[in-house]
Amino acid sequence: MVMSEIRRAAVASPIPNRQRSPRAVHLSVEYWPWARTGGLAEAVRGLAESLHAGGVPTAMILPLHRGVREAGLDLEPVGDAFRVLLGTREEPGRLFRLREPVAGPPVYFIDHPDYFDRAEIYGEPGSDYPDNARRFGFFTAAALHVLPDLVPDARVAHVHDWHTALAPVLARTRLAGNPYYDRLGTVLTVHNAGFQGHFAVETLADLGLPTSLADDRWLGWYGGVNWLKGGLMFADRVTTVSPTHARELRTATGGFGLHEAFDGLRHRFVGIVNGITLERWDPTTDPAIPARFSARVLEGKYRCKAGLQAASGLAVDPATPLIGMSARMVGQKGLPIIVESLCSLSQEAQFIFLGRGEPQFERALQELAAAAPDRIAFDKGFTDDAEHRLLAGVDILLMPSLYEPCGLTQMRAQRYGAIPVARRVGGLVDTIEDGVTGFLFDEYSAPALQQAVRRAVQGYATPAAWQAHVRAAMRRDFGWARSAAAYREAYRLASGGNFALARVSRAREETPWIAPQHSSCAT
Repeated sequence: MVMSEIRRAAVASPIPNRQRSPRAVHLSVEYWPWARTGGLAEAVRGLAESLHAGGVPTAMILPLHRGVREAGLDLEPVGDAFRVLLGTREEPGRLFRLREPVAGPPVYFIDHPDYFDRAEIYGEPGSDYPDNARRFGFFTAAALHVLPDLVPDARVAHVHDWHTALAPVLARTRLAGNPYYDRLGTVLTVHNAGFQGHFAVETLADLGLPTSLADDRWLGWYGGVNWLKGGLMFADRVTTVSPTHARELRTATGGFGLHEAFDGLRHRFVGIVNGITLERWDPTTDPAIPARFSARVLEGKYRCKAGLQAASGLAVDPATPLIGMSARMVGQKGLPIIVESLCSLSQEAQFIFLGRGEPQFERALQELAAAAPDRIAFDKGFTDDAEHRLLAGVDILLMPSLYEPCGLTQMRAQRYGAIPVARRVGGLVDTIEDGVTGFLFDEYSAPALQQAVRRAVQGYATPAAWQAHVRAAMRRDFGWARSAAAYREAYRLASGGNFALARVSRAREETPWIAPQHSSCAT
């Protein structure tokens, strides 16, 4: 079917319920609770909900992962099936909509079973799917294809991490000259620059993009291509998830090799700290915890601690500080220095770890728990409810991260009266007040972690002072309102695609591939 026929079919089968057409559309491969591997899914949902509730009509587009199918959602098809041209191939796609979203913005799903009906989002444990460039390239192209009919008055496409970073590239190259895409501003949020989407140059042609984009000015990366870098080069605005991390990304030590690209963005790049959804993380109403409590009345927290100790096989002892960690058990989260420190620290406190991760760290925690079952517990059975019970029950939270763009757990923990011990990096700096709502340390080493934990343990030994820490932490406001306002400003500045269009216009004389093609991703 030729492009005009596809377009006529779309017009002949209009997408229903356009009366409240969103003006901001998010493209993400994760979205809580149906598709997630970490904090990205929750951050994207929290932001989208906050913007939508705050008067910015918003929609979500994500792949129809197997996890979405298995969630038993009430989905309905939207419009006709379509085909997307990728290189010399035509890939079939179908759009579905969540019929009655529980809350927040409308949610749409791009269906392609060969690409998304898989056990994991990115790959089996220990490896990535070898066709990830095709999978996420198709998703991004398909999402851009449906936008004109789905959201005819969209002003901004907000894309998240490398998986969708080709959207600004496509909008300013393959789709350049199409009035809809020319006026569509793009905002790229970098949640974790440690993952960038490195692929061979040949993947460009496989996705229908010219290999001249592999130039070092654009996507070029040590003989290959880097999707995140491409997004940085073509987006109208770039954000990351905390002000401190924005400064770190501009440095050679913290920029994951992209520090010059981040620094070159200048005013187009800002850090906006994430928030948490306060209604989901409220110890005064939380149905998942054994007892409710507040900053004013803490008795319920002591009952939560006793219940967690008993359920974990630890001695029920209010005088012993209970230290917890809820995270992916991986090197980034500080597991090397935690494992090195546990033997000595377990003599001073009890520890409980919740989550799965890299096999070597899981084995190490299992062995330590087996050697000291009265002091250390390890639970790989992560669930949302289990995390709520852990944060409600522990006195202290461990976050000794190697790097932490923002982090959400330290904000939830403070809301539940669990005082963080964290390394002074990224969003941990922006959300923890050292000596007041938590304890920070600098050097990424076992001795530095041990010293910080002992500071917290010593503070716990003075009940009145410790309660002051707990109450100060619980009264912090980590809601999305302030962050959503900053994103609204980013949308305003990106709207119309002014920066990217001007940059592309200047490059046209020396870069012929960037000339307007008046084309579509569809065949």
